[in-house]
Amino acid sequence: MAASELINDDDTAHLEISEEMETPPPPSRNPAPDDRGGGRGDQKTRGVGKHGLIRSLHQGLRPARYVKITLPEGRANPLPSEWWRTGVAFVYALFNLFMTTVIITFIHERVPDKSVSPPLPDKFFDYLDRVPWAFTVTEVNGLLLCAFWFIQWLFLKHKSIIARRCFFLIGTLYMYRCVTMYVTTLPVPGRHMVCAPKLYNDSTGKVWRILRLISGGGLSITTGPHLMCGDFLYSGHTVMLTLSYLFIKEYSPRHMWYYHWLCWLLSVSGVVCILLGHEHYSIDVVIGYFVTSRIFWWYHTMANTHALREDPHNYLSNWWNCVFHFLERNVQGVVPVVFCWPVSLPPSCTRTPCEHYSMVQREGPSEEEGESRPLQSPPTTVLTNGGVSCCRHSSVDQ
Repeated sequence: MAASELINDDDTAHLEISEEMETPPPPSRNPAPDDRGGGRGDQKTRGVGKHGLIRSLHQGLRPARYVKITLPEGRANPLPSEWWRTGVAFVYALFNLFMTTVIITFIHERVPDKSVSPPLPDKFFDYLDRVPWAFTVTEVNGLLLCAFWFIQWLFLKHKSIIARRCFFLIGTLYMYRCVTMYVTTLPVPGRHMVCAPKLYNDSTGKVWRILRLISGGGLSITTGPHLMCGDFLYSGHTVMLTLSYLFIKEYSPRHMWYYHWLCWLLSVSGVVCILLGHEHYSIDVVIGYFVTSRIFWWYHTMANTHALREDPHNYLSNWWNCVFHFLERNVQGVVPVVFCWPVSLPPSCTRTPCEHYSMVQREGPSEEEGESRPLQSPPTTVLTNGGVSCCRHSSVDQ
């Protein structure tokens, strides 16, 4: 009888195949010798039975043969963590966020004065007057959604894969924002906005402004009364409100509809308050939502549909297709929504030895009386501890 077992070690995985010869049942009792055959037939039958018994014992005592086949790491674990890839995605996001603050600082010097270029006409502003406290609600809602998503991410099992997707999307969206801000500089959307003084050729002052933006996270509630102008197309607040909600909904169970509705209300009310506060033009918000949602859906469609990655007719692929293949190279399926404790106990505290045995009862004819009696097969106990199975076997009385 041949048996195979897939064993997953820490570094590599191999397949061990054991080939064991099944011990045949003991020979049945010889029938009574025929009177007409004399003693010759009886002696021949006893000789064959004796040699068959010796051959059976020899095959039963033959040691098992094992063949070790090394498997690739991706096949052993279809959803590997690969935290180093997540670190690369984090550096990518951090670099683009830093470049955003640099671009804002330089764009601020190009924003025309309100007396020269008044705010552009906007249909939303024509019907609704400005609400002074609305933009504060936007930033509070954004902070709540980011906190919800961070706590939810801490309890997810596949943190590394999900985090690298989040970092890549943040970095890509803010890189696009750097481009749109730089190529088109819009005037301020409202006369209430008071822009910080221009520094022109003061390089040291610009460096301090960059550091101040980084320390405050780009939020007006933390950077103080001096406002940096020019970062209008498209809205960074809309990006974070939309992206945090999409990640919360994507990586949470579908039955948590009340949680989804709460986050949706926070996201929508935050976006509406951007317009109520007259902090962005309507086109800034529309483009911000459109770019964020489409890139999120494109990325996850390609990640969840393995056949699209190598399809030459896949029109969802973009210039970042090579980066996508780098991040998702060894992810072989859809990432399930599985929660676990963020901090686990050491294995020595939760390890339980396999001390229990199971008895398998099988009815079969006995050798002596031909009656049915329970036969003892090798009891096997399987204990799962942290995804690792251990087994123990006992000997069988022949």
